[in-house]
Amino acid sequence: MASSSSSTTSTLFSSTLIPILDFPSLDPLSSPLLTSSPAPPPSHSPSSPLPTPACVAAAEVESSARADAAAASIASAPTSGYVPVEQQRRSFPLTAVVGADFIKEALLLGAVDTGLGGVCIAGKRGTAKSVLARGLHALLPPIEVVDGSFCNADPENPREWEAGLFEKLQAAASASGGSGKNVLLDPPRRVRDAPFVQVPLGVTEDRLVGTVDIEASMREGRTVFQPGLLAEAHRGVLYVDEINLLDDGIANLLLSVISDGVNVVEREGLSVTHPCRPLLIATFNPDEGALREHLLDRIAVTLSADVPAKFDDRVSAVAAAMRFQDEGAQFSADADDAQQALRTQVLFAREYLRDVSIGDKQIERLVTEAARGGVQGHRAELFAARVARASAALDGRDTVSADDVAKAVQLVILPRSTVTGPPPDDDEQQPPPPPPPPPPSAEDQQEDEKEEEEQEEEEPPEDEEQQVRLVLRALEVELRARARARASEQARGGKKKP
Repeated sequence: MASSSSSTTSTLFSSTLIPILDFPSLDPLSSPLLTSSPAPPPSHSPSSPLPTPACVAAAEVESSARADAAAASIASAPTSGYVPVEQQRRSFPLTAVVGADFIKEALLLGAVDTGLGGVCIAGKRGTAKSVLARGLHALLPPIEVVDGSFCNADPENPREWEAGLFEKLQAAASASGGSGKNVLLDPPRRVRDAPFVQVPLGVTEDRLVGTVDIEASMREGRTVFQPGLLAEAHRGVLYVDEINLLDDGIANLLLSVISDGVNVVEREGLSVTHPCRPLLIATFNPDEGALREHLLDRIAVTLSADVPAKFDDRVSAVAAAMRFQDEGAQFSADADDAQQALRTQVLFAREYLRDVSIGDKQIERLVTEAARGGVQGHRAELFAARVARASAALDGRDTVSADDVAKAVQLVILPRSTVTGPPPDDDEQQPPPPPPPPPPSAEDQQEDEKEEEEQEEEEPPEDEEQQVRLVLRALEVELRARARARASEQARGGKKKP
């Protein structure tokens, strides 16, 4: 009984398995749309035994051949209307943004000098704050980094490499049979896109600055550093959306590291130092909470995107946004020429920036404008000087002009101003105070009292207490008037007596 049951089960299993392996319609790669001449399936009877390993191997080879044929047919098929996923993820071109000229200009200056001090955009919902930030990232040229660096170290500036990178490159060169002497002169390099790192609102301190990689430390038997967001954003863009909602401690730490240009991580048995000079782009909505003055003071340029646009500009903006949604690839292709020209301008401006100089007279003007606007501290003048130099480099000049200084005043100093008029000069003598007015005569005083009485009579009393006060006030005025009259009569009678 058991043997017959086993035989029946084996027969059913064989008859069920063989058609699944060999039935061509169950294989999606055997569709006649993908293969021109599919091989006919081998014939099997329900009573045949299970396929041998050789048959299975042959089936795998055949399936692999069909997959290759399907891939070739897909590659040769027309692709009208099909856009790969990596090409669909495009950012709105910065050159196609309608309006926001001052903000675009500030972002371009930040792209020229990433150590400018950051750009903060304030605006309500739907004012293209994120579009501007991501559009600038698309303009940044690729950067050359040291292969093996976790913070995008610059091969041309070994002094700013992270701690331990030189020893790591030397060990790698020695292991490959080379010499580690030329590591500083000719380190291994690679080219990558400029990083774009967004800081989430719930970010922790360890994720921001870096911490100990526990799994790697246990696996290697030594303390291993896990880089944070600041290391990933070096020489790129660090984007903070809704910075006013970010934790106060995290915001202070972030701005401190960016202003210092170096991130020092001290953890359990770990001490790591690496450069951190990204371009900070922050946005916030004033309706959701104001940004602290302490944080605003540490950001170079703060502009508002709530400038009312003209009717024609609003129509153009809506038309451009709809076309980008419907025809993103073609829209970006139409803006490629302008984007490439602006990208090349930024690339050359970074080279010019090293030779741009600013004169003493221009610095004096920046200081004068800051003092006239009542700006506290010296960050405004320092940021304005860097903005003026970046403006000159963007125009391809090696000296700062008066227009560059005016632009720096407009972008940096004016938003921080608290005084509209010029402050008084300390050296000038203040005018003397006006003389006191002469005492009023008796007639003028009586007229004033009559006017007060008339005004009090015209004003209706609000309650009973106020009415009582008004009555007492009227009696007091009347008694004073009688006393003055009696005194004047006595004075006249005294003068008539010999």
